[in-house]
Formats: sequence, C-alpha cells, structure tokens
Amino acid sequence: MFGSTAADNHNPMKDIEVTSPPDDSISCLAFSPPTLPGNFLIAGSWANDVRCWEVQDSGQTIPKAQQMHTGPVLDVCWSDDGSKVFTASCDKTAKMWDLNSNQAIQIAQHDAPVKTIHWIKAPNYNCIMTGSWDKTLKFWDTRSPTPMMTLQLPERCYCADVVSEQTQVYPMAAVATAERGLIVYQLENQPSEFRRIESPLKHQHRCVAIFKDKVNKPTGFALGSIEGRVAIHYINPPNPAKDNFTFKCHRSNGTNTSAPQDIYAVNGIAFHPAHGTLATVGSDGRFSFWDKDARTKLKTSEQLDQAISACCFNHNGNIFAYASSYDWSKGHEFYNPQKKNYIFLRNAAEELKPRNKK
Repeated sequence: MFGSTAADNHNPMKDIEVTSPPDDSISCLAFSPPTLPGNFLIAGSWANDVRCWEVQDSGQTIPKAQQMHTGPVLDVCWSDDGSKVFTASCDKTAKMWDLNSNQAIQIAQHDAPVKTIHWIKAPNYNCIMTGSWDKTLKFWDTRSPTPMMTLQLPERCYCADVVSEQTQVYPMAAVATAERGLIVYQLENQPSEFRRIESPLKHQHRCVAIFKDKVNKPTGFALGSIEGRVAIHYINPPNPAKDNFTFKCHRSNGTNTSAPQDIYAVNGIAFHPAHGTLATVGSDGRFSFWDKDARTKLKTSEQLDQAISACCFNHNGNIFAYASSYDWSKGHEFYNPQKKNYIFLRNAAEELKPRNKK
C-alpha cells in the first residue's frame, strides 16, 4: 500500500464531513424541527449510541452530546418543539432524551427490537408511535409506562412514516411490514387503521416516506424495496392506474445492456420540505434526486466507496444529510471493521428544484 496513489473515493461529491461520526454503521438521521433556531442533527448507530451535532451556517459541525442504548439504535425522531429526541433500539426499548438536561429515560417497551419511532402531534393529543419486530404498533404517552393503544400488525414492522405537525387537517401514518404488508392509519382523535394496501412492489419493503400536496395535506407515500425500485402511491387518486407508478433506481450499468444488472436496496427516501421533490439513497453508494410529478431524475451522485445507509433534509430543505456506512447488504464477509463511517452534508437548495413545467 505504501506509495500507492489509489484515489480515496469516500467523499466523491466533496461534501462537508460531520466531525466525530459514529464508530459503527449509521442507521438513522434526523434534523431538528423549525421551532428550534439553527440546525441540529441526530444520528443513531449500531454502536448503540445516539449523537447530536450543531450544524452552523458555515457548515461547521460541533458535537454537542450523546446517549447510549444497550443495543443498536434503529430509529430517531424529534418532538415538535425541538426539546426532546426519541430513540428506538434493538434492546427492545425506546427512550426520551431531554436535550436541555441531557437526561434520557425509557418511555416504551416491546417484546422484540423497536424498528421505528415517530412523534405524533395530532389536533387533540400528542404521543409517540413505536413499531416493532414483535408485530405491534404501540402509542405512548411519555408520562406513562403502559401504552395508550396497541395495534396488531400483520407482520414485523420494517419501516414507517408519520405526518402530523405541519398538517392539522389529516394527520396520517404509513407502516410497511415483512411479507410486503402495507397499512395506512388516520391519527385524528385517536389512531385507527384507515386502509390496507396491496403492495405495489414485489420485493421486501425497506423504506417509506409520506408526501404532501400544495396545501400541505398528506396525499400519498413513496415506498422503497430491496430490489432497486420505488413506488409512488396516492391514497385517493383521481385515476389510480395512471397516477400510481413505480420507477427503478440504484441499479448499475443501465437497463438496456445485455450484461446482467446489479440491483441494490433503496435504504432511504426523503422528501424536500419546500419543493416536494425527493431523494433516494442506496446500497450502491449513490444518492439520487427525483421529481415525481415530472417523473424525471434531477441528479445522481458519484459512487461512494460504501453504501449510503440513511438520509434526511433539514427543516427548510437547504441541507441534505446522508450517511455512508456498511448496510450488511452483502453479508458479513464484506464487513470491514477498519472502514470508517461518515455523515456528509450537501447544499440542497438548488439541485432539488422541480423541472420547469413545459
């Protein structure tokens, strides 16, 4: 290795590197809500930790605090006022981290790892929603050790999304499970199942993100699978056959070659809060930006030297954060403990503007 000039392609897009990233694979990222001045980024990892950074306008990142679970952290979210962070772990618990006091307390318990966690701010109640591999969805008042409500899922919870704060009209949740289960919940008054949907995808569900229309009402979701494909699905479209569609992504060497295609998992989907365009990240080590309304790709990144495991936008959509770490998509033999994990920050204000309507 000495004297070799091998190109280092851990950051081919030359984006800002977050200082002191986690020491194991990064499972989740979440930016602070608009109620907090400035930008704070949370990351959860397989090193059992949750970290918080302040992201300054210059792009400089300052590590602020961290908390531990006794198992890998699989998901994180913020309260709408930005005072608390909620964390879900393989240790079968969820915790509430008060950032002002830097204390974390357990607020939820499942019989298996907790895969998803979301804050719900509905018109007449607030709670935390946790989804687990124990095949339940539970809703918690953070002051009580027992759930307000438990809903049975058809299978293990794999991914979920909630839209509540910005839309006082129709708060909703979308939950995707093993065996390609897909359920939409309405969260008004109290959570209840709204509709079970036959999956538009033929392979295992990996990530889901709700999108909103021009008046901030949640109208559908994007669902990603391990087979390099994303489905755009509207809840009540005027013309389902025409309005709902799927597109291929995170695949190698084009679609029209005779060579076999490498097909990668879609690890994350995030919608731009201002433009309604979306980002996807994948096991191929690339991120892509898409305009779902024009059905076009806006940009694809250069290839990083490892998978991109998570992504998110900050509250106004100016910053796109993405995590580079091994996602175990190729099994344990491709795991290299010497390989560092990174979180990158990119200016997203321009690149996610929708295509000009013809």
